[in-house]
Amino acid sequence: MNLLAEINTDPQMFVELLWNQAAIWGPKLLLAALTLLIGWRVARILGRLLEKALDRRHIDPTLKPFLTSVLTMLVKAGVVVTAISTAGIQATSFAALFASAGLAIGLALSGTLQNFAGGVILLIVRPFKVGDVIEVQGFIGTVNKIEIFQTILITGDNKMIHIPNGKLQNDSIINSSALPDRRVDFSFGIGYNDDIDKAREVIAGVIKGIPEISEIPEYTIVVGQLADSSVNLTVRVWAKTPDYWSVHFAMNEQVKKALDAAGISIPFPQRDIHVFQEGQG
Repeated sequence: MNLLAEINTDPQMFVELLWNQAAIWGPKLLLAALTLLIGWRVARILGRLLEKALDRRHIDPTLKPFLTSVLTMLVKAGVVVTAISTAGIQATSFAALFASAGLAIGLALSGTLQNFAGGVILLIVRPFKVGDVIEVQGFIGTVNKIEIFQTILITGDNKMIHIPNGKLQNDSIINSSALPDRRVDFSFGIGYNDDIDKAREVIAGVIKGIPEISEIPEYTIVVGQLADSSVNLTVRVWAKTPDYWSVHFAMNEQVKKALDAAGISIPFPQRDIHVFQEGQG
C-alpha cells in the first residue's frame, strides 16, 4: 500500500505527517523571515550611516544618493541570499534555478541594467549636478537626487518627476545652471511713428536702474525686425544665472512703464480693411 492510500485510510497519519513537516520547515521559514526583516532594517541603517559619513567628508551631494542606493541594494541582495540558505534551500539548487532562468531574468532586467549603467555614466561625465536646473525628456526642473536607477527632478510648481537614468544618458540635456552668467533676451515693439533713438534711450535708462544686470558684457539694443504693426527692438542683457528670472520680470514691467511715461506706444497687431462697394449697373 503506497503512502497516499495510507493517508486516505488513516487521517491521523496525515496530521502527523503535516505536523512533522511543520516541525522541520517552520523554524527554518521563521528564521528566514526574521533574517529578511532584520536585514532590511540593517540595510536602511547602513545607508543612513554612509550618508552621514559622506556629509562629514563634504562629498559632492550628487554622489551621495547614488552611493547610498548602491550600498543598500548590495546589502539587501546579500540578505535575500542568506534568507534562502537559512530556509534550507541548497546553494547548488539555488544556483541551478537561476542558471535555468538566466535568459528570462536577463531580458526582464535589461532596462534596469541600462538605467544602472546610465547612472554610472552620468556620474562620470557629470552633465549636471544636484541643484542644477535642466531640461530633458520634455521636463524642466531642479535636480533633486541622482539615484542608482533614476534621477528625480522638482519642477517649478513643486511636482516630482522620476526619469530613468538610461533615458537621461541617451537624451540631449539642457543645463541652465552650468555657467555662471546667462543672457536675457527681450523684444519690445514700438510704433512706426515713434522715435527709435528716444525709445533706445528710455530702455537703456531702465537697464542701468536694475542692479542685477551685469555691466560686462555690455547690453545690446538694436532694431531686430520691421514687423507688420511695429518696429521690434531686440534687447539683450547679461546677468548672473540665479538672477535670470528676476531680471526677466523686472525688465518687462519697468520697460512698459517707462515707454508709457515717455509717450512711446507699444502697438498691438492691426489690420487695415478696405471695403469697396460695387457700382450698380
